[in-house]
Amino acid sequence: MKTSLVYKVPKTLLNKGTGFLNGYTHTLNPYTGCVFGCSYCYVRQMPVSLFRKEPWGSWVDVKQEAANVLAKELKRAKSKGKVTIFMSSSTDPYQPVEYKEQITRSLLEVMVEHSPDFILVQTRSPLVTRDIDLLQKLGERVRVSMTVETDLDDIRKQFSLAAPPIAGRLQALEQLRDAGIPTQAAIAPVLPSSESFAALLRPLVQRICIDDYFMGDGSEGKRTRRLGMKSLYEQVGKEDWFSPEAYKIVVQRMKAHFEEHEIWISQAGFEP
Repeated sequence: MKTSLVYKVPKTLLNKGTGFLNGYTHTLNPYTGCVFGCSYCYVRQMPVSLFRKEPWGSWVDVKQEAANVLAKELKRAKSKGKVTIFMSSSTDPYQPVEYKEQITRSLLEVMVEHSPDFILVQTRSPLVTRDIDLLQKLGERVRVSMTVETDLDDIRKQFSLAAPPIAGRLQALEQLRDAGIPTQAAIAPVLPSSESFAALLRPLVQRICIDDYFMGDGSEGKRTRRLGMKSLYEQVGKEDWFSPEAYKIVVQRMKAHFEEHEIWISQAGFEP
């Protein structure tokens, strides 16, 4: 699918943290839209997608001059008190176009100069490793949360074909670990996985966050049901995994390899 790119200069970048992300003072989205187009993405049911005439996953708006805007907003926000940032809430900050445009990198450069109290970088792209130099400068003020919904790449292809392969994400976690970057694996949303999943993650991270549609889509699963996710699970013969109880399977498997304090559930795992 060809990606439609639109270049815009934003008036603002920092938005108030609300709802599921109310533990953060702000959210930050370097782009609007997302070419990964995951079938389960709750943003599909939000106005930013519903009011757009193009299909979700086919377009991205690039926020030019974003660094200048953020520098001004961040200085102002810091003057008023504690600043914690979730990047990103309705896109992946490492869109493929980021290779060229480097919007996210420019924002990290601003945050190195004017450090927030904490920033969580939520992504599923191995491109995040390009910015290890900046992440190291942020030290304990940053955490990279790498989405790894499953260890089965055939399942990944069924639910998020355009997203980066699982192997690439695991390799990225290894590089981040070796670079001393605080990280977590976000099994979010829970997709069908194997009994080997926990052992695969154990050497790579010391923190796991497990979330599902029913806890994490902001509407107790209603948005997800409107997306028709149950039928997709049925198509792959994994309908038992589409249940409010399914995440407990993953929790139990993780407990065989991780300590209790290393396993976080839903909203708590994304908090600053």
